[in-house]
Amino acid sequence: MSETITLAIPSKGRLMEETERRLAAAGYKVARIGGARRYRGEVEGCPEIEIAFLSASEISRELGLGRVHVGVTGLDLIQETVPAWQEKIGRILPLGFGHADVVIAVPELWIDVATMEDLDDVAAGFLQRHGRRLRIATKYWNLTQRFLESHGIALYRIVESLGATEGAPAGGMADVIVDITSTGSTLKANHLKILDDGVILRSEACLVMSRRAPWSDATRRVAETLVDAVAQELNRNPAAEAAGSR
Repeated sequence: MSETITLAIPSKGRLMEETERRLAAAGYKVARIGGARRYRGEVEGCPEIEIAFLSASEISRELGLGRVHVGVTGLDLIQETVPAWQEKIGRILPLGFGHADVVIAVPELWIDVATMEDLDDVAAGFLQRHGRRLRIATKYWNLTQRFLESHGIALYRIVESLGATEGAPAGGMADVIVDITSTGSTLKANHLKILDDGVILRSEACLVMSRRAPWSDATRRVAETLVDAVAQELNRNPAAEAAGSR
């Protein structure tokens, strides 16, 4: 068994920049191998860690499959894309950036609908009034189904969202949406409102260990040392975490 671990980090954008900044502050400076367009990297002075640059969604999938040992991805992606994620995902360290909420939102014109209980009433009467079930547009099938089940709502149909989910009600493709939002401004621009108890998940970027990866005592020590170092740096410098949340 190889005595190196694979650490997967986002390949571009602010998530990549914040991840590399957090790792560097904890003593793990990341460098790409072969230039900025390559998708492999290393940690200076740590030959036991190999870097893979992937999209956040790819990272969650690879963690679930055990093909990477540690990765940085969104909590929403872990809970949405990894089946039985509690069994496949180990330690989860929130990193204090990439904050966003997965929410259920309805048209502002539904003035009598403010809670999930109200939505249950709407769903129950929708088939009789309109001859079809309530349609919910989302990319988050699993989170949506679990959340609605927890509220006892069964009379609905999920519509797969392939584009801008928030535009689905205005476009006549759905009645309600489940989407991820940071500020809520896009929802407001599309005349949608979040239900009072409609926050499904408060997500952020997390440093995550896989249970399914091929661990040895040595590789587990490497990974735990890495996660501990990042956690200690966040505790020493909470201002950096707060800055990342904005």
